[in-house]
Amino acid sequence: MELLGQKIDFLGDSITEGHGTSSMNLRFTELLSSEYGILTVNHGIGGTRIARQRTPSQYPDHDKDFISRVPELDSDADVIMVFGGTNDWGHGDAPLGTMQDRTPYTFYGALHTLYTSLITRFPDRLIVVMTPLHRCNECDPNGPFGKRPGTLKDYVNIIREVAEYYALPVLDLYKDSGLQPDVPVIQQLYVPDGLHPNDAGHEILKNLIYSYLKNR
Repeated sequence: MELLGQKIDFLGDSITEGHGTSSMNLRFTELLSSEYGILTVNHGIGGTRIARQRTPSQYPDHDKDFISRVPELDSDADVIMVFGGTNDWGHGDAPLGTMQDRTPYTFYGALHTLYTSLITRFPDRLIVVMTPLHRCNECDPNGPFGKRPGTLKDYVNIIREVAEYYALPVLDLYKDSGLQPDVPVIQQLYVPDGLHPNDAGHEILKNLIYSYLKNR
């Protein structure tokens, strides 16, 4: 895929927003733009989830779920990339649900709703799903706040499953990023807080996204 001059909208959470970088110019979106001539539009909002919250959050911005923000994406985007799910595991209150769900209030149902909304709005564009990155304590079946019904990998597997149902391509960062902050040296170099990549981590994300799209 020729990327020069392409417009890519990124729908995401705090990692897309750039939390963890020393400058907004060092986010992976800006790096893609400055190095490769791609027009990137960053729709990252920290704390946001894919599934809709049942009980309002302490911070209202966290409840701007991905589904509600589909209309904000640029109508002339050539590619839409969706990068979320870690906050659903981390602090959302939606149950996992089942593959048959079509409600925004379960994780399965929210993914169905999100993907069908994107496909309906952008039927002739490339829509790419990005899985969450690894994070510290991801194997705790109750999540960091003691209320999640599974591990982060359970959420990743559901993202993969629903994306496959819609034949959406998946950039599997959980599988292939090389960023596992439970390894001390990786945390020190790339993910100091155990969740958000730093400048060096965003450089890795930039390279992975560019290579993935370039080879399509």
